Amino acid sequence: MDKFIAHILVVDDDDRIRFLVKQYLRENSFLVTTANSAEDAAEKIAIIKFDLIVLDIMMPGKNGLEFTQEHKEKINTPIILLTAKGEAIERVEGLEVGADDYLPKPFEPKELILRIKNILDKTKKNNQKRIIKFDNVKIDLNKLLIFKDNKEFKINNTEKIILEKMINDPGKTFSREAIGKLIDLEKERSIDVIITRLRKKIEIDSKNPKYLQTLRGAGYVLWIE
Repeated sequence: MDKFIAHILVVDDDDRIRFLVKQYLRENSFLVTTANSAEDAAEKIAIIKFDLIVLDIMMPGKNGLEFTQEHKEKINTPIILLTAKGEAIERVEGLEVGADDYLPKPFEPKELILRIKNILDKTKKNNQKRIIKFDNVKIDLNKLLIFKDNKEFKINNTEKIILEKMINDPGKTFSREAIGKLIDLEKERSIDVIITRLRKKIEIDSKNPKYLQTLRGAGYVLWIE
């Protein structure tokens, strides 16, 4: 997960499980907050933006299913439900009300870590920028179009791959070799031609680029922020 540190909320009325999950997640470089009830969790999500919630279903007061149904659409945070072993009905209900995954108790801590990482990776990909505007330019990767000064330019799949990577890493320098690996192309001259083509679609003056710049001896960088 690179340098990204996810903040996980662990909700369980069992002190022992809550402590063990918290300890194991911290050992695996997660930031962890705990809650001992759905009500306690509701207070915490009101003031903290969590990256994922690990939520027990069977709790006194409001249960995990009720919490998920009430809050899932509001917070749009991935939820992994902890269910009693063999309670298939609860698992189905959990997925129906919006949970992203479930894990039967007792569970292996390593499996919980894997499930958390899988969901976070998927969430990160889904959150990638697909449409971006800067100055008089709009890039729409969904429609494979660039709009500039009331003109419309089509982009091919190769250009889309390069733009997608650069847009989601603004300010990062991409070497010709790195770009070549992205688009499965080894000839540096061909990569330069693609960049020149993109500049004509993005820049006001493609010969004096403001956004898609060359860093001599290093590669290319997209400055949009």
